[in-house]
Amino acid sequence: MEDPLLQPFSIRHLELRNRVFSSSHEPAYGEDGMPTDRYRLYHVEKAKGGVAMTMTAGGAIVSADSPPAFGNLHAYDDAIVPWIRRLTDEVHEHGAAAMIQLTHLGRRTSYGQADWLPVVAPSPIREAAHRTIPKEAEEWDIERIIEQFADAAERMKEGGMDGVEVEAYGHLIDQFWSPLTNTRDDEFGGSFENRMKVPLAIYRAVRERVGDDFIVGTRIAIDETKAGGIDADLGMTIVKQLESEGLIDFVNVIRGYIATDVDLTEVIPIHGMPSAPHLDFAGRVREATDLPVLHASKIDDVATARHAITEGKLDMVGMTRAHIADPHIVRKLTEGREAEIRPCVGATYCLDRIYEAGEALCLHNAATSREATMPHIVMPSPAKKRVVVVGAGPGGMEAARVAGERGHDVTLLEAMPWTGGQVRLAARNKRRRDLMGMIEWRDAELKRLGVDVRLDTFVSAGDLATLEPDVVVIATGGLPIGNDERTFTSWDVLGGDVTPTGDVLLFDDAGTHSSLSAAEMIAESGARLEIVTPERMLGIEVGGMNHVPYARAFNEADVRITLNQKMMSVQPELGRLCVEIGSDHSRHRSARHVDYVITDSGTAVNADLYFELKPNSTNLGAVDYGALTEGRAQSLVRNEAGSYQLFRIGDAVASRNIHAAIYDGLRLMKDL
Repeated sequence: MEDPLLQPFSIRHLELRNRVFSSSHEPAYGEDGMPTDRYRLYHVEKAKGGVAMTMTAGGAIVSADSPPAFGNLHAYDDAIVPWIRRLTDEVHEHGAAAMIQLTHLGRRTSYGQADWLPVVAPSPIREAAHRTIPKEAEEWDIERIIEQFADAAERMKEGGMDGVEVEAYGHLIDQFWSPLTNTRDDEFGGSFENRMKVPLAIYRAVRERVGDDFIVGTRIAIDETKAGGIDADLGMTIVKQLESEGLIDFVNVIRGYIATDVDLTEVIPIHGMPSAPHLDFAGRVREATDLPVLHASKIDDVATARHAITEGKLDMVGMTRAHIADPHIVRKLTEGREAEIRPCVGATYCLDRIYEAGEALCLHNAATSREATMPHIVMPSPAKKRVVVVGAGPGGMEAARVAGERGHDVTLLEAMPWTGGQVRLAARNKRRRDLMGMIEWRDAELKRLGVDVRLDTFVSAGDLATLEPDVVVIATGGLPIGNDERTFTSWDVLGGDVTPTGDVLLFDDAGTHSSLSAAEMIAESGARLEIVTPERMLGIEVGGMNHVPYARAFNEADVRITLNQKMMSVQPELGRLCVEIGSDHSRHRSARHVDYVITDSGTAVNADLYFELKPNSTNLGAVDYGALTEGRAQSLVRNEAGSYQLFRIGDAVASRNIHAAIYDGLRLMKDL
């Protein structure tokens, strides 16, 4: 029986080769609002990987007074047309369709960027996530924006797109029709009919401009799930009106509200939250309309996607973050290699990094967005080498996997009885157990590739010499930086070596997941917890979406959070601990009397073996950074008498994160 996911489907005249698509999202890879090479190659890779349709932008802004809050493409600029043409042509060459989402962000942005134009919205109501108080749209704003939507759609048609998707969840269009964001008392506010005037004018202008031979769809919050907002019945009334007038050819279902980080995680759930939470709702929409129904929300595995199609809940199933993790999902399905699909683990590093650093990256696929220099498919090497990797954390496992794909003879040595390194510690927090997916996938891949994995194996330089390696990769990670015998570290908590009780102070000097995850476990245990950090915000290295479940746990346990304070000293006092805290901001000091002190100050490198091996290596451990950043092979020779190349990666170099370690492993080994 044919896989339901591989059945073809048509949206009007557009024939799609299967039922899997990547929904519109903004990875922020553009340059000056244009989808240049990095942006194009990211989408082309998914087309190569077999997806039926890749939907670009999230969304492309139709007006300069919609500042690009997420690195949005500039659909208002004629200069975008040739870039769109090049992207769509290449996507089409590989058998996939391409669409683009158009939007005006309304209040969901901030004024202090791009051209510094005032943010405009139906009413001057601030959105919590972006904080700007918008100006109330005047008649001339409304007239202008309606025309700009039509202009943008025409540009996309000229650029060869198969269609456009008009965004109506959390952005300007639905800000007009939702009573939560439209409190006007003129002809565009008040009654439902009045609130619909501007949105309908936009959809009509777009349809009139592009004609009936071009696909127009909408991604719409059919149910805002907020008291006083658009409910499911009213949402379906909107859909049916758009359908009856022939204004849309498909509906892409959203359920929820996105004005706060908390609300956004309900629409786009992260790890530890239920899979496909809105799938049944989308199925009810499909029963109520003759339009093709699309949907994407934490449908991150093939089994769930297959269920969505088999049970008739969707016509097209969006696997967007799953394609960030593995753009070749469909190709692997068609080749009978489903077990080799790299899983999305729901870490949502991709979305959080857009806000934190201006680009989406997958936590454990370092090739995504780096297609110009990093391969998703690692090709065999013309010459076989003997490779030894020491340390089976995520970086070491990735180095061993890539070397194995190259066809080398690979041995992976690990001192612990298991693989996974610090990821296994992170997954001790039950909410974060899905992170183990990246380790389990690599375990399976190493087995498939025939890598010799030796656990419970502590090695010395002499032991390595007997293996006669051509290349040695040190991936021995780091060890927690502790204070003194009076304190414990976050690792002690995560690993279960200590369960703090009574009054607990956690000094977070790193601002990373490890400290917040340990704090979450302490809070849920019933201990009375205070988190002290020298930063001006909690978890400064943790993105907004991942911050939500931590904040929820701390709120429910009445955790005390103290910012801008350092732990100055810890002294025993009457069977307890007296902690002095202070700040760089003043000379003021205060004391806390607690039963346990937990610290997190990052990790110190665990690299003694590397330094022992260094004198006998050909490169003396040196890395050609030019070759590394440009994606070329390492060829430095600094010691003609050396017998092997030597590299160290991940936390064995410096305290960093999972993505950094995996990226090290990929780019050092891909050309070996």
